[in-house]
Parts: sequence; structure tokens; C-alpha cells
Amino acid sequence: MRCASSPLLPVAGCLAGLALSFPALAGMTLTARTVDVPGLHLQDVSLRLDDGADGLHVQLRAARADVPAMGWRRVGLRLDGTLRRDEERRWLLDGPLKLKGAPGGALGNASLGLVVDPQGNTLQLDLAQSKAALHADMPLDQTSHAQIRLQNLPAAWLQGLLSRAWSGRANAGQLDAEMALDVREDGVQSSGAFTLSGLGFDSPSGTLAGQGLDGSGRLDLDTTGEAARIGLDATLRGGELLLGPLYARLPGHAVQLGVDASASNGGVELGRLRVGDADALQLDGALAFDAKGNLQRLRLDRLEARFPAAYQRYGQAWLAAGLGLHDMRTAGALRGTLDLRADGLHAFAFATDGLDLADGDGRFAVDGLRGGLDWSREGERPATSLAWKQLRFYQIANGAAQSRWQSRGGTLGLQAPVDVPVLGGRLHVGELAWRPAAAKGQRLSTSLALAGMDMGAFCQAVGWPRFPGTLGGAVPSLRWVDDRIELAGGLSVNVFDGFVDLTGLSLQQPFGASPVLAGDVSLRQLDLAAITSVFDFGSITGRLDGSIDGLRLVDWSPVAFQAQLLAGDGGRISQRAVNNLTAVGGGGLAAGLQGAVLKLFKTFGYRRIGLNCALQDGVCRMGGLDGGEDGYTIVEGSGLPHLQVIGHQTRVDWPTLMRRLKAAVAGAGPEVR
Repeated sequence: MRCASSPLLPVAGCLAGLALSFPALAGMTLTARTVDVPGLHLQDVSLRLDDGADGLHVQLRAARADVPAMGWRRVGLRLDGTLRRDEERRWLLDGPLKLKGAPGGALGNASLGLVVDPQGNTLQLDLAQSKAALHADMPLDQTSHAQIRLQNLPAAWLQGLLSRAWSGRANAGQLDAEMALDVREDGVQSSGAFTLSGLGFDSPSGTLAGQGLDGSGRLDLDTTGEAARIGLDATLRGGELLLGPLYARLPGHAVQLGVDASASNGGVELGRLRVGDADALQLDGALAFDAKGNLQRLRLDRLEARFPAAYQRYGQAWLAAGLGLHDMRTAGALRGTLDLRADGLHAFAFATDGLDLADGDGRFAVDGLRGGLDWSREGERPATSLAWKQLRFYQIANGAAQSRWQSRGGTLGLQAPVDVPVLGGRLHVGELAWRPAAAKGQRLSTSLALAGMDMGAFCQAVGWPRFPGTLGGAVPSLRWVDDRIELAGGLSVNVFDGFVDLTGLSLQQPFGASPVLAGDVSLRQLDLAAITSVFDFGSITGRLDGSIDGLRLVDWSPVAFQAQLLAGDGGRISQRAVNNLTAVGGGGLAAGLQGAVLKLFKTFGYRRIGLNCALQDGVCRMGGLDGGEDGYTIVEGSGLPHLQVIGHQTRVDWPTLMRRLKAAVAGAGPEVR
């Protein structure tokens, strides 16, 4: 007996040969250690044939069936059926079929119907299990070719076949399909139309995955070459899809997906990737991963996005994971291209006729963005212009401006200086050079000058008590090196009839979750009467000098500094200010001045006021004008009544100190602990 290889079941072709040999085999038992035919390997095989009332009773067992082209390994097989001949001289075989260990649990308890028509040279195969059904037609002289119809087939049943093309697995859903299938010595070729419902799949690297996908389309599969090839053109409705960095939450209406993919040695390359979502996204490009799931290339030849739908369906996860941008507010449209490879960014371009973006964390926002940028890692690109109605960085509003840019040799440069209105003043941006491909080293350099910025408007923007003054200064060199922004020069704030100078400024991880700001602050001749009136601390007159060296803020909260504050030219201080200074320093009044006497005076003369704080590890080491075993002097009085305030607490937890300060400026009695 000759067994022909079948593309559908390990025994379909053999059963065809069995039917043709029926008269010679009745009443026999056949056993074989192995049975090998092209594309099929059976091990520990037994076949028993007995006469029955309705025909020949067939019992077929195989401890192991391997069909490499189908991705089946070590599948147990058991068939109990009745073989008979009908009036049209066709052979019919019906009965239960059970497979053990088939991918996805396929055909674990199925019913088989086989029709062999020698005169018509055809074999028909019907398999059913629960709601799933499979029908196949094939010629007897070429059982390696079949026309297949699938109904309600669990997607997991195709795991063996899919494993020939990629390392992922189907884990949910079902499909209907009409396919042509050819089994070759080195793989399979298949093509046809399909409809799927609730499809779920994933990959070991987690870079390719889907869940709850509904749709229909056409599939072409070829596993006969060194690299398995898949062609897919589908219309999807609903569900979620992950293609590397591209995550989609698909809408209920039709979305077109086109893919030409090849898979080899665990790597996947999508040479053609097309997404068409009418009201959100049009995309043409390519995508590739290595065997570990690392992105090798993302090329977008055409990107047309309409917001907010494009962000909500396709961009939300990518921007959050890649750039830390969460809960963005978007409106408008964008066109662009992108070339991203394993060694970094190679090119990008975008253009818009109107785009609004706002980071949900309040770090930046842009309104009315128009124009675009065009950058390449090599060569020279045409100049572009980019304009906006308003830019906001950390609640600081910047007015309308227009800029002109050009890419040369990997550097995107500003072609002419730009003046940006900001809080009643002006920010002048001189030279600016940005290297988008620089993963390390210097990424950006520029020069800045700020003049006439209204401190009252600045305070309102950041939620501080409003006070008058202007901010100005020059930064001859600002550099973004690695993940750190460094400023040469400094800024000077003309406020409270004095000056606050900021120098040595640097900002690490400016767009990260916890940016780190460092610098030094110098205070020169600030009017204490103006300061204390704004912050409702109690009245103090005189001039204040000081410094805050080694200032370090993490996520805009102080974690380290050395502050020295001194009012060294004397003045007057109110009783309320005395109480607040006493509470902040955790001290009291010097002996000799009774509380009853204090109540007789509203203000006191002082010679000097001094307060120091060195913050480290959440603890502030306090000091003043002088120190000793009994404490340190905060206020040194002048005249009568003679006032002296002594601080006794040299170590204060930073949260405790902040509570005292907040209580003092809020008009409540400061907390002393």
C-alpha cells in the first residue's frame, strides 16, 4: 500500500490509499515501527481492519505523528471509523478522530468524514469539533495540494503552521477562511481570504501582539525559503495591535492594514507597513526587529495624522514610553517622515498648517504651530520655517514668533536670531545648533538674552505671592550635553529694589519625571520692608544681603544648599516679625527682656539680623550671627528696649522648617516643635 502525503492531517493521504486497497485488506492487522513518506513521519503505528455490519471497521493508532511542514511534532493519533462504498462507487470513511498534543489542542475530539472518488480523482475531507469545521478538496494524484474552507476555527489550532513563519503564538479568537494550500518538501505555500473574530496573539519579545481583533482580508504565506514570508491585506474593526513602538487602539469602523513581512532566525522585518484610518492616521513605511525584539529600523515614508484621534488611537503609548509625555491634549493635523535605525535617528521631517499640543504634566504646550522642520543625519536639506502663536514651558507663557531652520551635516541650525515675547519682556535667541542624532555628548548649544520680564507676572504664573520687579540677563552659552543642560553666564533679577543673581545653573533630565536643577544664588541689597510686606511675615526695614550656594532641587523641591542671610546695616523690626523669626529658629528671647515689656512696643531697633541654614539629607543645620553652647544669635538689638533673639535648635527637619515658614507668611502663629 502506498501512502501519499497530505497537507491537512498526517493520515488523510494514507486513508485514501486504504480505501483504494479495501478488498485486499479486510480482516488484517498491520503494525509498523515507523512509516515515512515525503512530509510525514509516523511512529509505533497499528492498523486493524474488521468486517462490520455497515462496512469495514478501521482502527488506526500512531504513538507519534510528525508533519514538519505544518509545524506538528509528537502528535498522538487515534481513529475509529467505518469504511464503505456508496452507489456512485466512492469510498466513504466516517468516525471519531482524536489527536493528542496537536498545537492549540487541535482536533482533540473531532469527527472525520472522508470521501474518495477514484473516477473523479478527488478526495474530500470534513472535520468537525464543537462549532469548528474544516472542509478540504484535493486531487488523488496530488494530495499535497488542497482547497480548504474553515468555519469557526480556533486560531490556536493554526499555531503549528504559524510557527513555521514566526516565533509568536495565537492565543485567542476564531476565523473563517477559504484557502489554497500546497505542502512542499521544505515548507508550505498558502493563500486565500479570511474573516477573524476576537483574535489574540503575542510574541516572546513582546514586540508583536494583538488582542480582540475583528476583521477580514487576504493572507499569503510561504515557508519554503530561508525566510518565511507573509503578505497581509486586511480590514480591521476594533481591538488592540502592537507593532514594536506602534501601539494602536483600533476604532469600531474599518481600518486598513497592509503588511509584507519576512521572518528568519527569530527576527522579523515588515518591508511594507500600511495603516489607513480615515479620520485619524494614514501611514506607509517599514519596520524590523532582531531575534531579541530590539528595534532595527522604523521608516515612515508617509505619515498623515489628525488629532486628537491619532494620538488617542495610535500615539498615546509611544509618546508615554519613549518621551515620557502623558495625557496630552492635541488638536490639528501633521504630515511627516521618519528614519529611525538601531544606531539612532537618521532623518525626520514634519509640516503642519495648524497644531496644538499640551503635555498633561504641564511641562510644555504649543498653540497654533505652523510650518515644519526637515533634518537629516547627512548632507543638506532645504530650509524651513516654523512659527507659533504661543509656547508655554512650566506655565511660563511665550508669545508669537517665527523661526527659520536648515539642516547641514547632521546639525539643525537656526538661520537668524529670534525674539520671543515673554511676560512683558523679551527673550532673544541668538545662535542655536541642535544635533538630534547625538545620543551622547553635546546635543544642543545656543545663546540667550532676557530683558524686561515682569516678575509680578512670573509670580502669578508659578503660583507665588505677587511682587514687583524685572528679570534680565544674558546666557552667552547654553549647552545640552548628555542629559544635562548647562548655562554659562547668569541671570539677574531686579526685585525689591535690589538684585538676585543666578549663576552656575544646570538642569539634568529636563524632560524626565524628576528634573534636577543646580546653581548658586546671590542676594544684593534687597529691601526688607518690601519683602516682608509681600510675604506677610511681619514688618522689617533695612537691606538684606546673602547667598544660597550649592542649591540643588529635585523635581523642583530643595534637597541641598548652604544659605547665609544677613541684614547688617540695622533697621526696625515688628513684634510679629520677632515672633516669627524666633519660631523659625526654634529659639527664644534673651534673658533680661520680659514678655510684659515686649507688649509695650510695636517695633524694635536692631543692629544686625543673621540666619544660616545648610540643608543635607533632609536636615537643616541652623546658625546665625554667632554661636555657642547656648545657641546662636538671630537678631542683635540696638537701643532701648534692647532686643536679642537666640536660636536654640541647630538641627531642624526640612519638612518642619517649611511648615514653620508657611505658617509665618500665612499670618498664623508659626509651629514650634
